[in-house]
Amino acid sequence: MNKKVNVYLMYIIVFLQGFVFYGPIATLYRQNRNLSLSDMFLIESISWILMIIFEMPWGWFADQFGYKKTLIISNFIFFISKIVFYKANSFGMFFLERVLLSISIAGLSGCDIALLYSSVKKEETEKVFGRYNAFSAGGYLIASSMFSILIKKSMDNTAFWTIIPYAIAAVLTLFLKEVNIQRKTKSNFGQSLMIAVKNKSIIILIISFSLINEVVQVVSVFLNQSQYVRSGIDIKYFGVLAVVMQIVRLSSTKAYKFSDRLGQNGSIQILYSVIIVCCIALVFTSNAIITIISVICICGSAAIIAPIVLDIENKGIATMNRATMLSIFAMFGDLTAAGANVMIGKTADISTSFGFVTCVGMSIFAYILLMVYKKKSLKEVYNENRI
Repeated sequence: MNKKVNVYLMYIIVFLQGFVFYGPIATLYRQNRNLSLSDMFLIESISWILMIIFEMPWGWFADQFGYKKTLIISNFIFFISKIVFYKANSFGMFFLERVLLSISIAGLSGCDIALLYSSVKKEETEKVFGRYNAFSAGGYLIASSMFSILIKKSMDNTAFWTIIPYAIAAVLTLFLKEVNIQRKTKSNFGQSLMIAVKNKSIIILIISFSLINEVVQVVSVFLNQSQYVRSGIDIKYFGVLAVVMQIVRLSSTKAYKFSDRLGQNGSIQILYSVIIVCCIALVFTSNAIITIISVICICGSAAIIAPIVLDIENKGIATMNRATMLSIFAMFGDLTAAGANVMIGKTADISTSFGFVTCVGMSIFAYILLMVYKKKSLKEVYNENRI
């Protein structure tokens, strides 16, 4: 069995799922469908809580019944969520869409990475993770390029055409090859949880990255649009800006080169610093050029950080229950993101600048946690060498 086919299929699947044509106006679309900014953040926070609830059961299911079955179910639910989004015009419908999305993402979380990790050689993992993220960005890049054409008819048109690529992605999942070993005995969920909890340094890194990732998510999806308006950028350029941001995200393919030169920890530290500086700039500026450069640097930095963190996570897992372990780690990340989302949402309701102030505070705290992780990981390496 050629397991490499999984890598290429997953590249295509995530590429198609990047075709979110309504992405450049996601906030405005929801507002046009009777959803306030505070409602959006509330639904987003509930979505994080649901992902926390579903993370570990999905991880156990994947290790017990196979990565392929888990991905098939999750991607079909993902497809259905896009249909609901297109039909949504009230808080209840948008809430239902996020419930379906939460179930789907919780199923995909860890399972997609576990499948990729099990399908390639260990020395190739960081490169594969970088390309995986880049294919997702590439899909969104093309979708953003087509945005100006689709928006001419209506906002609804962008949501409708998003359904098609998600349907194709769900069908392609059927052709994946199973890779995890079939067990004669049930996987020990409790044991996996205990092993994960004991790995304190990785958990600290995950919490740190989750804070940074939530800051980047909020800046690039929600606050950026308000900031563009504040900076006097016309809405007709939002699609072009979304294209630029996705081109920048393609830098994830070069993450392994970055870490080869500066080391994984050193690379993350520098990129965190870039994000902090850019968030500080967004607090004070209403200049269009500074705004665009800051958002570009934030998106680019996050794109390079992600595959490095994934590689550290996966290489730190020694048990067979990889999907379960990754789901447990993701749960810690989801808990962090849920709390962060509520805080940013409350402050963003006051003003866009205040929302960015919260982002600065969270980014600095994430940097402090990164320093704690570095200290702990160095200590662990020292102890191992002594043994």
